[in-house]
Amino acid sequence: MNEKIEDITDDTRKPYSAAVNTGQYIKKTGLTGKYDNVRRFWEDEVTRLCIRPFLKKIVDRKAQRLERLRILDVGCGGGDGYDLLMGITAKDVGIYEYAVDLINPEQLGFYRGIDINPDLIEQAREQHSLNSKVVFECGDCFDSSFTNSKPFDVYFTSYGTISHFTADQTAALISDIAEHSENDAILIIDWLGRYSYEWQDLWSADRKEQFMDYRISYIYPPDERDKADIQSFPLRLTCREGATSIIKEARRLSGVDIKVKKYFDRSIFVGRHIDTAEYNRNCTPLREAVNSLLEPNLRTDLNTLIVDYVPREGFRELNRFFDKFSSSWNTLVNHTIDFLAKFGNDTKSTECGSDIYHFYPEPLRQAVQTMEKVIRSTGGLPGDSRANIIEPQLAYALRKLEMELQTGDGVGHGLVGVFEIKK
Repeated sequence: MNEKIEDITDDTRKPYSAAVNTGQYIKKTGLTGKYDNVRRFWEDEVTRLCIRPFLKKIVDRKAQRLERLRILDVGCGGGDGYDLLMGITAKDVGIYEYAVDLINPEQLGFYRGIDINPDLIEQAREQHSLNSKVVFECGDCFDSSFTNSKPFDVYFTSYGTISHFTADQTAALISDIAEHSENDAILIIDWLGRYSYEWQDLWSADRKEQFMDYRISYIYPPDERDKADIQSFPLRLTCREGATSIIKEARRLSGVDIKVKKYFDRSIFVGRHIDTAEYNRNCTPLREAVNSLLEPNLRTDLNTLIVDYVPREGFRELNRFFDKFSSSWNTLVNHTIDFLAKFGNDTKSTECGSDIYHFYPEPLRQAVQTMEKVIRSTGGLPGDSRANIIEPQLAYALRKLEMELQTGDGVGHGLVGVFEIKK
């Protein structure tokens, strides 16, 4: 196993180091870059909302025992995992409440991040240099050095980190974690989804392990991609079946019960390569459009949000899911366009009409009704209410569709699994 890791180490370091050196990994907001609007307001938030109930259970238990939380971030990169976890709110709050972080600084005992790339580790250290509870180390997560420390309560990976490794390597790592942890620890693993629409050309019915040749081309503007020296590296594509098989093997190796608590898909139609169309020529730049929805003082041509899903022969169930999901997505967008035309400048219309959407799936029905209410109620407000209220709300409504219509089968850019270790 170590020989395989050494073989890929240099190949995987170089692209990420190049990304750091371009400045695209600088923590900024907006329409482009690693930390664009979709990343901050869609992808991070979907992850937070989905893992919150499992993390809350541990936080509450530790608080009852007057103990502090210990977190291990495997493949921590530039320290994004810390920001993601510490940004989870304790609950959904009403309009008159204040958001409270689930993990406050006093509750955190120790956060340790490990990554093999020194450039990313340096970035993480710079970001968190004033926090004595947070340590970032350059090292190989497979050397099991973490087993020499006290057990952790949360073992965490983010944004495809584990996809750098084979199924056998991943099972061995999870086995080490299971043996090292105490009872009731949770493990959060993030893979690249095997059946994302972004790489439909790579879909395979073969049940064998599948890797893709991944390019970080999305950090370059479209007019620079052909000229840029873009390096690539292999990343493993994983579906629910493949992930469950890995967990089963980790159970066998460790002799520890590892329970599957949840799988969820993230970034359906808004993943990084939906805009590059490098792995599916039928893709339209939906991430660019959603980034625009979330950008202050910028109006979006809502027609650019329409998905023209092109089925791939031989994948009946996947086509069925994407047909339903794209239809729901397009229906919400088209209703929003119609509502803007009907109510956008009407300051007198305050009551919604009868429920004429009862035949829609419940998440879509709620989303359509929400957009109708928002558009009806903002027509007379000063300022650009379309750019700053209506369009962000449409982005959140589309995000809600993803969260509630998904299958957790690996149909998004990311497939995240939450597991509980029982001893």
